[in-house]
Amino acid sequence: MAHPQFRCSVVVQTLAEQTQAEQGLYAFSYTITIENTGDIGAQLVGRHWQIVDAQGREQRVDGLAVVGHQPLLAPGQKFQYSSWAQIATPQGSMRGRFLCVTEAAEVFYAEVPEFLLADSSSLH
Repeated sequence: MAHPQFRCSVVVQTLAEQTQAEQGLYAFSYTITIENTGDIGAQLVGRHWQIVDAQGREQRVDGLAVVGHQPLLAPGQKFQYSSWAQIATPQGSMRGRFLCVTEAAEVFYAEVPEFLLADSSSLH
């Protein structure tokens, strides 16, 4: 029996050009690397994100594809993309998951563990 699995890692950076602190808008870019660590080819079809600021306000983002792509990854292959999010506080977090389908039409989810949205230079 096939074992589908995607592993996801994240790198976050502050987006100074999109941040307007005086207006309560803080922007962060994130780069996601998705690696097929399973033993069957699979395609990323959709995404679900929960974005929470430091005051507990939540945004949900659902949709097909990631930045216009629905990559089909053979075992061992990777796909990387960058996007961004904007929140109302200097710190927050994101977590999510990708809806994926194997070449054998089996549905599975690839979890993206919670990660911090923050300017690392301001953390002590």
